[in-house]
Amino acid sequence: MKPSVLTLALAAALPAALAASGAAQAQSSVQVYGLIDAGVDYTTNANAAGDSATRVISGGKNTSRWGLRGTEDLGGGLKAVFGLEGGVLMDTGAADGALFKRQAYVGLDGSYGRVVIGRSFTTTYDFVILFDPLGYAPNYSWATSSNATGTSRYGMTTAFDNLVKYAGKSGDFKYGASIGLGEQAGSSADSRKYAVAGSWTRGGFAAMAAYEQINANTLAGTGRRDETTAFHAAVDYRNAAMRLTGGVRDYTLEAAKAGTPDVRATTWWGGASWYATPALTLTGAVYYVNVKNVAANTDADPVMYVARGLYALSKRTDLYVAAAYAKADNGKLVGLSRDDAGFGTTQKGLTAGIQHRF
Repeated sequence: MKPSVLTLALAAALPAALAASGAAQAQSSVQVYGLIDAGVDYTTNANAAGDSATRVISGGKNTSRWGLRGTEDLGGGLKAVFGLEGGVLMDTGAADGALFKRQAYVGLDGSYGRVVIGRSFTTTYDFVILFDPLGYAPNYSWATSSNATGTSRYGMTTAFDNLVKYAGKSGDFKYGASIGLGEQAGSSADSRKYAVAGSWTRGGFAAMAAYEQINANTLAGTGRRDETTAFHAAVDYRNAAMRLTGGVRDYTLEAAKAGTPDVRATTWWGGASWYATPALTLTGAVYYVNVKNVAANTDADPVMYVARGLYALSKRTDLYVAAAYAKADNGKLVGLSRDDAGFGTTQKGLTAGIQHRF
């Protein structure tokens, strides 16, 4: 029996259709990824009675998270991109906030740079984290904020809702800007947030500067709004054997309420890492907050000293041990963590854990 014209046409078209389908799939990708970090932590002055505590923690070196990210090739070097990312508390298995609290964005990426809309990390965060000797470790780093015990954390904002963010690169320069729309009727400035940053890298040396401003809403009584600003500058040098890092943040909260003093502080940090073997990295760091604009002999001026050893079992799995000591002046309370308060003028901590990326 002779094949029909339709059969012949289908036979001829099928290889081309399969090839086109394969090409389309090759041009789009979706990745499931995550970072799982859990450890055991010992901390002194963990309650008002001055008792110590031992606990399982989530995120001794990095915050545990999972997510989806993907791209689609649109042609001409342009890609559509998206990301959904949520936090995980490894000690309980609970979600760390909303389902995609960390990131939820969609945008375009091309030769001109990258633009995304939604919720994402701020431009300041994207740049500063690269200049933290401990890599923004939940235990123990004050590169993005001070300890959680004081009246102010003197820090920066890590993510914006209602965000539009741009990131670009030209030669040795990287730069970016982000804005979080205030979405307040009658005033585009109320609740608005923005951040800008840039860095320069040549060989083993890098330098960075970043600035952000966070607006509150206008108060009817004064016609003013609280405005928080944070300026960062940092440098980094590394070679095959070691890394040296230093940074500073100048923080100001201009108060809108009448008779309320402004809040001011300057945070300094520095650290050194030694690549003892291809698998073993030893790091020491210090963080210091110079609290300003307070009455004499009432400034805490907290300082924290940290030592950490990191051993890579593979490209995706690390073991770590970190020890830290923090103290404050003038009888003020201090804590090692940016998330958990301390209950004494000093606090000591020891954390051992494991981190795996997938």
